[in-house]
Amino acid sequence: MRTKNVTNFLKTVTLFTLLFSSYSLFSQEEKPANTLDKLLSKVSLSGSVDGYYRHNFNAPNDNSVAPKTFFADESGFALGMVNTILKYEDKKVGFVADLVFGPRGQDAVFNSDESAQIINQLYVYWNATEKLTLTFGNFNTYIGYELIAPTGNFNYSTSYMFTYGPLSHTGLKANYSINDKWSAMLSVMNPSDYTENNPFDTYIVGAQLGYEVDKGSAYLNFRYGNEGEPGEVGPTFNADLTTSWDLSNKFYLGANVTYVTTEPQESGDTSGFYGVALYPQYKASDKFSIGLRGEYFSVYNGGLINVIGLDTEGDGDVIATTLTGNYTIGNLTLKPEFRLDTTSENSFIDSDGEATKNLFSFVFGTVYKF
Repeated sequence: MRTKNVTNFLKTVTLFTLLFSSYSLFSQEEKPANTLDKLLSKVSLSGSVDGYYRHNFNAPNDNSVAPKTFFADESGFALGMVNTILKYEDKKVGFVADLVFGPRGQDAVFNSDESAQIINQLYVYWNATEKLTLTFGNFNTYIGYELIAPTGNFNYSTSYMFTYGPLSHTGLKANYSINDKWSAMLSVMNPSDYTENNPFDTYIVGAQLGYEVDKGSAYLNFRYGNEGEPGEVGPTFNADLTTSWDLSNKFYLGANVTYVTTEPQESGDTSGFYGVALYPQYKASDKFSIGLRGEYFSVYNGGLINVIGLDTEGDGDVIATTLTGNYTIGNLTLKPEFRLDTTSENSFIDSDGEATKNLFSFVFGTVYKF
């Protein structure tokens, strides 16, 4: 099945590449005039290719020890993914077909089966009015600071909050532009990351209040609902704040705060996690920038297991500090990165095979955007 997926994916990419190449040559001779030309003028193709090298300084390098966050978790030279995004944009309607293939893509759509694992996003939208847009289908989450696509993140490795928050949703959302600065969103969706169908007959609701000006933006996000089989898990509530600001021409600061709590089915306490991360960045030149991600992430009452070490009460926390450089060469970005994870309980294995609270690692990511 995987071989068939690879073949179909390559056929799709090849078809669109030939289509756009032919159109580009034609458009050099004469302006779009017929229906096909007008259609192609509204279509765009973009995406990325990425890979990385990863090394532990104080732990074995055999894939057994890595921060339990998505994507950059293999040792040695490793693959990221191919991301191909096809868009059709008209005044009133449009669609997005976002395809991914490779380990990063497989992690991103982890609840999908083999037959649809290359679909990252697949949705249609309708600009019902100048202020209201309706979107139906599978779309990446509106919650959190980081993204699945490597081109949208400054750091190459990802945070704990990103990894254990929702990644994608399938449902219906309505975005409303209140004025030039304020916006709002309401949605009804399947349980998070169940993008192909709904096996539980339960739904979650989402909401967002946004504020955006030239120098930055802030978004207050919510989701509530049963994220699994009724009777096995209780409803989950998630509040999240994401903000980013250009402090000057060279300094940038992003921030993310999240809180997730799940109600017990019977007696007992709620469980979940919360965290905060800061993303200061400095632009040293047109080609080189350096940035720091400082994250504090805490699990309470066994809200997550096998992520970090927990005490007898089911509590544990981690401070993850990631220093990343971005050096651009045309459409290629090189991302050298040093990361230190320090947990409250033993969570890793050191070079001597002993349990430890610290993991110091290096990642060199490469991302090409087209």
